[in-house]
Amino acid sequence: MALDQAKKAEIIAKYSRGENDTGSTEIQVALITERITYLTEHLQTNKKDHSSRLGLLKLVGQRRRLMRYLKKVDLARWNIIKTDMGIRN
Repeated sequence: MALDQAKKAEIIAKYSRGENDTGSTEIQVALITERITYLTEHLQTNKKDHSSRLGLLKLVGQRRRLMRYLKKVDLARWNIIKTDMGIRN
């Protein structure tokens, strides 16, 4: 499920680095994390929804790759987003 416009705008406003920044790594990680939490809650009630489980695993892998890139590029921003979103290593 896609995020509603208000929640997405709130996340973008919180993690943007500039006025027109909508696609920086921090924003992408925050949006993916929000979708991951939604899918996790969905799968706790719908245990046999295997297609959503596959989508969840793909999102986790995508977030892992983005976090690896962010750690390589800027360690300070990586630490901030990791602690703020509650992401483990």
